[in-house]
Amino acid sequence: MSKPILVNSTVSSEADSPPFRFYDNRQKYLAFVSTCSEKSAVARRVSKELASLHPSPPAMKLFDAGMGDATILSRLMRQVHALHPAVPLLAVAKEISLEDVRLGLEKMPDRFVEHPATVLVITNLNYAEAPQLMTRDVQAAAAFNWQELRLAGTSSHDYAEQIEALGATLAHGWQTRPSPRTGNPMPVRPTVLVIYREDHKFMLDSVIPRPGHAMGQYDLILASQPWRARMSAQFKAQKVLAPLARALAPGGKLVAVQSCGRDPALEIVEQLWPGESPFQIDRHQLLAALRAELGKDARDFLLPTVPDDRAMFRYHMHTLPSEIGDRVGTSTLFAAWNAAIYVAQIEDERVEQVMQNSQYLDVTSAVLQKHGGLWFNDESFVVTRRRH
Repeated sequence: MSKPILVNSTVSSEADSPPFRFYDNRQKYLAFVSTCSEKSAVARRVSKELASLHPSPPAMKLFDAGMGDATILSRLMRQVHALHPAVPLLAVAKEISLEDVRLGLEKMPDRFVEHPATVLVITNLNYAEAPQLMTRDVQAAAAFNWQELRLAGTSSHDYAEQIEALGATLAHGWQTRPSPRTGNPMPVRPTVLVIYREDHKFMLDSVIPRPGHAMGQYDLILASQPWRARMSAQFKAQKVLAPLARALAPGGKLVAVQSCGRDPALEIVEQLWPGESPFQIDRHQLLAALRAELGKDARDFLLPTVPDDRAMFRYHMHTLPSEIGDRVGTSTLFAAWNAAIYVAQIEDERVEQVMQNSQYLDVTSAVLQKHGGLWFNDESFVVTRRRH
């Protein structure tokens, strides 16, 4: 097999501090994404916007503001190929979790085979910096870790082996430490990983990002569940939505998705924690906060508010008809419980208190039997940069 070309490698040989896990409840996250259809539902919603875009040279440019395991991103990349098979694609994704970066990269080898004119970029920069692939922190800039992998060969097997060999590079680039102020994970060093096919380097010369050159001007930006539900509208607009909106190209669209409740899953939560209201900031408040944050620049954007029947969509927990009857199967029961508390973002400490007796299972079972399963509501809104 041909050897890949890895340039600008800065893997340290020094002993690093113990790794910090991005998800304190990682098992809950993995159980949720494997038992519920949210990823595919979000991809279908975003695909409606993707189909209406008209990319301009040199490439179709996508930005995923929270790649996760790349289920949504890989689906969107497939649709780009279906719509524009001969158009170069630049897909940039923000992700701070090393585990998700690894899971996401596992989905990418076939993308480089079907759509060879692809440049994939993954970074751990924050929302204000990630679209540009540049940091404004002088100290962080001095430690900037820019990696470039030029894939050799022509098969998905070749590419999979070369990507898998990035283990040490990823461990170095996506190392985190807890914030002394909040305890949340922070990158040890800003990292950008650029991957493309070596045999398409000449063709993609104007698409491949380079250190020190600001990016931006994306045709589509996806922000799916990019924040904690209980944060204020002003915080979400300032830290997430405004920086992403400003990175849009003329005619580009930012699609934001968040949980909104009013579903059986929330019934479980409300019965066990009366008065619990995790989804207090709706899309209307977010758009108003974004308009205020953008100030005079708001005139450059379309910020429409649409009715529920256009904004909301549903996804389900996967179950077989035989799993819900007079009695609910144990695996289904625990999967439903996990999904309900995960989506509502109930802290582990409060969950542990409720699980001291079997009431939580009784409540979950009753809700499942009442509705014949478990489903959830998300809401979306679209911000479009005007063409001038």
